Amino acid sequence: MRVRSAAGFAIVDLLFVCGIIGILSSIALPRLMTAKGAATSASAIGSLRVIGSSQVAFAITCGAGFYAPSLTKLAKPTVGSSEGFLKGDLGAADLMVKSGYEFELTATPYGGSPDTCNALGTGQTGLAFKVRGDPLDTGNNTRYFATNANNVIWEDTASMFAAIPEAGDAPSGHPIKY
Repeated sequence: MRVRSAAGFAIVDLLFVCGIIGILSSIALPRLMTAKGAATSASAIGSLRVIGSSQVAFAITCGAGFYAPSLTKLAKPTVGSSEGFLKGDLGAADLMVKSGYEFELTATPYGGSPDTCNALGTGQTGLAFKVRGDPLDTGNNTRYFATNANNVIWEDTASMFAAIPEAGDAPSGHPIKY
């Protein structure tokens, strides 16, 4: 009588298990990438809300009705304080990368604007502003965001930053309802 070896059976089992894992991965990976894109987009919308709220607070309490010209200027502490209007990593640089998105804020300086409580100088702040939130991974995430002094967040499939005015409606895209 001969005893059968189980070694061949183990290789077939291994191939079968690897095949099942491959099939399950091919089903799950697209949904995982969609979920990741939705999460980064939600984070970008939250960051734009924070920047917009910080600009309103700056204009009301520090800028005499004028807006900060950049993220770092919005994050600059007021005289006698250790914190600015924009806290955390969003104010660390004028071109900030956070959660898979790149953020940038601009405001055209208005010559008649007064000095601010955080000493930006006269003529440095703007009558309005605009902010962009563009994805870094455009292959998996095609949701571009922008906002301006109207505090409406706009979404499109391409960057709106060059065309969006500092106040008013965006020429393309649609507003996000929240």
